[in-house]
Amino acid sequence: MQDKQIEKLIKEEKERQKKVINLIASENYVSQDVLDALGSELNNKYAEGYSALRYYGGNEVVDKVENLCKERALKAFHLDPKKWAVNVQPLSGSPANLAVYLALVPLGEKIMGMSLPHGGHLTHGQKVSMTGKCWQPVSYGVAEDTETLDYRALKELAKKEMPKIVVCGYTAYPRVVDFKKMRAVADVAKAYLMVDMSHFAGLVAGEVYPSPFEYADVVTSTTHKTLRGPRAAIIFSKIDDRDLPKKIDKAVFPGLQGGPHLNQIAGVAVALGEAMKPAFKKYAKQVVLNTQALADELSKLGWRIVSGGTDSHLCLVDTWMNGAGIGGKEASDRLEKNGIIVNKNTIPFDARTPVDPSGIRIGMAAETTRGAKEKQARDIARNIDSILRK
Repeated sequence: MQDKQIEKLIKEEKERQKKVINLIASENYVSQDVLDALGSELNNKYAEGYSALRYYGGNEVVDKVENLCKERALKAFHLDPKKWAVNVQPLSGSPANLAVYLALVPLGEKIMGMSLPHGGHLTHGQKVSMTGKCWQPVSYGVAEDTETLDYRALKELAKKEMPKIVVCGYTAYPRVVDFKKMRAVADVAKAYLMVDMSHFAGLVAGEVYPSPFEYADVVTSTTHKTLRGPRAAIIFSKIDDRDLPKKIDKAVFPGLQGGPHLNQIAGVAVALGEAMKPAFKKYAKQVVLNTQALADELSKLGWRIVSGGTDSHLCLVDTWMNGAGIGGKEASDRLEKNGIIVNKNTIPFDARTPVDPSGIRIGMAAETTRGAKEKQARDIARNIDSILRK
């Protein structure tokens, strides 16, 4: 690389990643093939519009790239192309979710999503997000006694508020979501059911987490978490007489974006191809086993695990109320000084602030990519315990 300053910084980051234990639940390590696609000549092509409907010339190759990515997205999740459509152009998860609301929910109407402190995402109608400024947020959380979803309470809330869309799929909820029950919640309000599977998409593709497609109208996902692809997003929509795919396509382009990032789309196609291989199913299964082993070991060591455990790739650890009296920020900082990277995180009914909450979020997707098994997960838990109890 001619730019030595940037080259030096890239090398520094590469070395940093090698040195640490990465327990960020929303991070992973892509294959060299994905990196090659991202750094390819596809970066040079501007292709505003959709395949065969571009506003620029010279698209005979990139049309094939985008079509292949869409084909693989449907295959990876076992979807019938006559029943489901997919848009692979969203630049990231937040604009993907925004595109769905723009397409399906009139401005000023209600979006029903989980509150941020209970595990929801900013784009699920939080007031600090555009999704909470352009639409009315209806927030829900978990039950205080179980720290899990109370579907009966959600149904009552939906009946009372009558939102236009119900959002499920979360950023810090460790348990499996019952999509059939969430469908019933949406049906009470005659609302769309949108599933944001950004965190567990790889687990769905790996068949270790229930698929939302039988019950959802729209499914969004980032591609860089458990799916182990580049930083991008995809939107699946059901094909029926409501014209959802057409509405969503228009919301993505020209509603929110100009030309798509074809190198990024190629990287997604590579990752989806990898996700259809037998090795990926083994990987997804191991991610869950590792996370459960880590949570179980921390629990044995005296740490309170939110909801009592995990069914997925992440767990929430209460670092404050279990007697240790360590805020999430301090816990995260201490661990990072010792080469373990986590993120501070609010826990349900947290009395502390999001800047310094009562817990940390731990994920095992990245370390599983590096080859970790249950033994290593338990070793990591013991290491965390020794660092935080110093």
